[in-house]
Amino acid sequence: MDSLITAAARALGAGDPLGALDRVALRGDPPALALRGIAMAQLGDLARARQLLRRASQGFGAREAVARARCVVAEAEIALAARELNWPAARLRAAAAVLEDHGDRVNAAHARHVEARRLLLLGRLDAAEEALGASGPAAALPPALQAVRGLAEAGIALRRLQAKAAREALAAAANAARRAGIPALIAEIGTAHLLLDAPAGRLITGGTARALSIEEVEALQATQALVVDACRHLVRGGERSISLATRPVLFALARALGEAWPEDVPRGALIARAFGSRLTDESHRARLRVEIGRLRAELQPVARVNATREGFLLVPRPAREVLVLARPEEEGHAAVLALLADGEPWSSSALALALGTSQRGVQRALEALAAAGKIQAYGQGRARRWTTPPMPGLATGLLLTGPWATG
Repeated sequence: MDSLITAAARALGAGDPLGALDRVALRGDPPALALRGIAMAQLGDLARARQLLRRASQGFGAREAVARARCVVAEAEIALAARELNWPAARLRAAAAVLEDHGDRVNAAHARHVEARRLLLLGRLDAAEEALGASGPAAALPPALQAVRGLAEAGIALRRLQAKAAREALAAAANAARRAGIPALIAEIGTAHLLLDAPAGRLITGGTARALSIEEVEALQATQALVVDACRHLVRGGERSISLATRPVLFALARALGEAWPEDVPRGALIARAFGSRLTDESHRARLRVEIGRLRAELQPVARVNATREGFLLVPRPAREVLVLARPEEEGHAAVLALLADGEPWSSSALALALGTSQRGVQRALEALAAAGKIQAYGQGRARRWTTPPMPGLATGLLLTGPWATG
């Protein structure tokens, strides 16, 4: 194999895209174009990276299936870094199969890691875990891929509120990243540690609130108290969980009653919380009676809603207390901000796909957050992206550096 191609691939594997470009920047053959594309992606120029990889893929011949498959995997990771979550995943799975069939197990594993990270962003945790499992045992992978896998495993555990598993996965990822010696990957894992140590929620009880760690939020899942979960919009009592995610008025009433427990809540306050009205007339009171009746029916297995002289009172059963779990900070567009907190550039369509909501609703949230100075946008039209830092983050996960031999 060409010694410059080999040296460039090794430089990329060590996290040195500039060193790789020094060796192949002036070359136009397909292997060099592919490596240049990966180097540009690691430097953050995703548009140029995509162009180079497509030219490389077109340049490889019909017999060079492995090289073309590697280009597909690299292009898929660029799409992931650009948060283009609707990129055709079938192409990635087909490329992984080609790599596996030709004995390139390292890059086949890398392809499955890319698939797992995309599925994780979409909230499909079981499918993400299955994709990671299909990549084989972590010990058989190079340190860089072990680190990327550990990050994905930590993300899955974190979404499942498994604090110990998340910390163990991050510790393994940090150890692998140090062995790989890639500064950007080490920094990415350090950022993940900071997120894991940040407050994961707030506990509201008896009119007071305090911050909760991820471990405390996990422990709350096993409590026998009645929990009004404002993160998932459900009410949980013992083994029973009642989702009110599609009933916002009912959940607003349940949360107001939960926050005030063991006291009752005046009818005027409930009308303001549930209907957003400061004025109370007979029509509002009638509507409140209807909605309280609906809430009683929904919560009947775990709690009663009793009328009092001034309003209504939540009475848990068989639990002895009521707790409200809320997000660390109350923000009208907290779900959008949570996704943008990863520092990567997101399109409105990708955010809508990840949140399972309409793109127009996401666009309104983005406009409100931008007006408040909490996020920034760059690009125009379909190329418009949103992010929290001043500029898009580097594509630190682009580590596809296997030999680019032809044939």
